[in-house]
Amino acid sequence: MTTKMAINAKDIFRNQHRLIRFIEQSIRLCSNQSLKAARQKLSENQADDFKITSSVNTEYSHSLEPIKHDKDLGHLFKASQLTVRLASPQQLQPKPDNDEALGFGKLFTDHMLKIYYHKSLGGWQKPEITPLENLVMHPAAKVLHYAVELFEGMKAYRGVDGKIRIFRPDMNMHRMNLAAMRSGLPTFEGKEFVACLSRLLSIDSEWVPHTDTASLYIRPTLIGIDPTLGVASSDSALLYSILSPVGSYFKSDSSGAVSLLADPSYTRAWPGGVGNRKMGSNYAPTINVQKEAAARGLQQVLWLYGEDHQLTEVGTMNIFMFYINDKGEQELITPPLNGLILPGITRDSILGLARQWGKFKVCEGVITMPKVCELLNQGRLLELFGTGTACVVSPISRINYMGQDLYIPTMEQEKPVHERIRETLTDIQYGRVDHPWSVVID
Repeated sequence: MTTKMAINAKDIFRNQHRLIRFIEQSIRLCSNQSLKAARQKLSENQADDFKITSSVNTEYSHSLEPIKHDKDLGHLFKASQLTVRLASPQQLQPKPDNDEALGFGKLFTDHMLKIYYHKSLGGWQKPEITPLENLVMHPAAKVLHYAVELFEGMKAYRGVDGKIRIFRPDMNMHRMNLAAMRSGLPTFEGKEFVACLSRLLSIDSEWVPHTDTASLYIRPTLIGIDPTLGVASSDSALLYSILSPVGSYFKSDSSGAVSLLADPSYTRAWPGGVGNRKMGSNYAPTINVQKEAAARGLQQVLWLYGEDHQLTEVGTMNIFMFYINDKGEQELITPPLNGLILPGITRDSILGLARQWGKFKVCEGVITMPKVCELLNQGRLLELFGTGTACVVSPISRINYMGQDLYIPTMEQEKPVHERIRETLTDIQYGRVDHPWSVVID
């Protein structure tokens, strides 16, 4: 091969992702889900009483806890330091044939983002994008023995205009840093990590599904990799992210709703614990209870706390209840951020949107199972639904509680609130409307 041919081949491989992206965007604009059809759907939505506007009453439903870097953290990484090593043609994986039939988290893209931290080397090292590869670590690494690990869940959406968007990434980065502080892991600058993620997404952009029923899941992860068995803060860590095209997270019944096991003998979180942080150690103990729910023909677990059986989370989701309160008013309520639940980004977004609409009362307060039973008996419970990044909104149809099946009329409402919420959020996420929560990837 001549030198000129080698240079040309190198240029082709370097730009292969851009070429594929251009072709797929062209196909997208000619598909049956065209921009014209999307705008027509938006016009129909805007005719409804529930308007979508680009401003919200508050940026966050609660003031955010400040992130404080340890004084001996060392230097921070910057996106400007990012290096890229593209996968060779032999390393590229086949894309899914049918985006509509995707499962959750079983297929991964061609590349990953990795950033090492070593206190002995002065702090955070330069970020790098590499082909997806196995991690190599010492068998005494802290993550393997003491669950010194945390993660986030984000999504990239291909909009109706072909652009790729991510939803409120600043909140994910803030929540991740809070978990790092609690875990003795090094903190970092969220904006710089999002910039690195954006580059990763641009490289693997052809993996973002061309449909509004699927998306590309983003899993940022931070682990302690010190090769020591002492229980202490991590002097070495790895911050990385992998990507996975995904479809629906939860299996539901024929109506699209989920059924739940509510067993007060199991507790997911407790005061003073880390139920409000996205750590892997919160999830392993829930797996056996989930298996018990499945053995009873139920899809998920409704986690209760305390003698009064307070509702906390649904599986890995926050929970909302829409009902008629004692004053005869329609009210949307969700458990407060009291340390028992994860401060969900979808949760915060729903509170902001619902307060902006002003169509019903919106509050944060304790919900108990006795109250749920009382409202059901009085015909005042209208809807129960879970919310989260993976599912967006998941309606609840049945709860098995204390050996009794409680049938929730969520799917029986003429114009369910949970459907309006889902449509509004997905309109923002898929770019059917412009909104500051939706960040376009260049």
